[in-house]
Amino acid sequence: MKPSRIDAIDALRGVAILAMIAYHLCWDLSWFGHVDWQVSSAPQWRAFAAGIAGTFLFLAGVSLTLAHQHGMRWRAFWKREAVIVLAAAGVSLATSFTFGDAFVRFGILHAIAASSLIALPFLRAPAWLSLVGAALIASLPLWATSHVFDGQLLLWTGLGTPDLGAVDYVPLAPWAGLTLLGVGLTRALTERRGLESVSRLKIPGMGGRILNILGRRSLIIYLVHQPILYGLVWSVSAVGLAPDRSANVFLRDCTKNCAITFGDEAVCRASCSCTLERLQSQGIWGNLVSNPQDPDLRLQLNETYRICLRETPPAPAADD
Repeated sequence: MKPSRIDAIDALRGVAILAMIAYHLCWDLSWFGHVDWQVSSAPQWRAFAAGIAGTFLFLAGVSLTLAHQHGMRWRAFWKREAVIVLAAAGVSLATSFTFGDAFVRFGILHAIAASSLIALPFLRAPAWLSLVGAALIASLPLWATSHVFDGQLLLWTGLGTPDLGAVDYVPLAPWAGLTLLGVGLTRALTERRGLESVSRLKIPGMGGRILNILGRRSLIIYLVHQPILYGLVWSVSAVGLAPDRSANVFLRDCTKNCAITFGDEAVCRASCSCTLERLQSQGIWGNLVSNPQDPDLRLQLNETYRICLRETPPAPAADD
């Protein structure tokens, strides 16, 4: 029997979709230098992104439990799993062309697909067992990390350090714990007939209907929204309709990263200014702003930076 949908859960997923769209728009604006927000690194932005990802993984556990509460519907499960796996592979492929080495190796869709498999044994288990499993997986990074898991092969575990960064990284530890949390809480509500109260919750009016529609079409929206946003922001950048703050953003980030490595902020600021000036004088900077992940342009950027860093004299020591 196909389970009926619960409006409150669809609406919550719809809220997460809207939050995701807002976050990715801000990320795109920052990536192309139109704003100086540190979307990729600032703690508040990282917390916002984590909250969105966590909501999707939690709701994956809720939906999985509801879909099979009257018995496993294996055909439906494997169909859903195949769709998510294919979508995850598509995201990895598409981002490899857009972001090069920073492509999505194990992102939110990969995590949902794998977490759904982990959750299977818990769908018929007591609720407390799912909650224990959730706590165990969530705590793994605190006590089970090891250099054995370093590198790309085992990056999906979340227990080591990947060789390369990625624009979206959602490893199983701790994130699969949220899927088991969704399973456990939904099982607990089912055992206590609490789902009847949840099913009566509705957001009235047009807003509620829009959220429900977004929640029911979450996968397709996830797949198409970022290419559309990225393309729009890129187009605005390409035709010069937006103020170009890319130089200021580059100087800020370059100086910050250099200072972390070498510790001398004055030298780093001078080296980064030198890099920017040479790229601009050689006609490389505009192309780099339009195509920030072009490997040839990145190579020229890195080589120019190394030359400037080598040629910049160290700051004089302060007198005692």
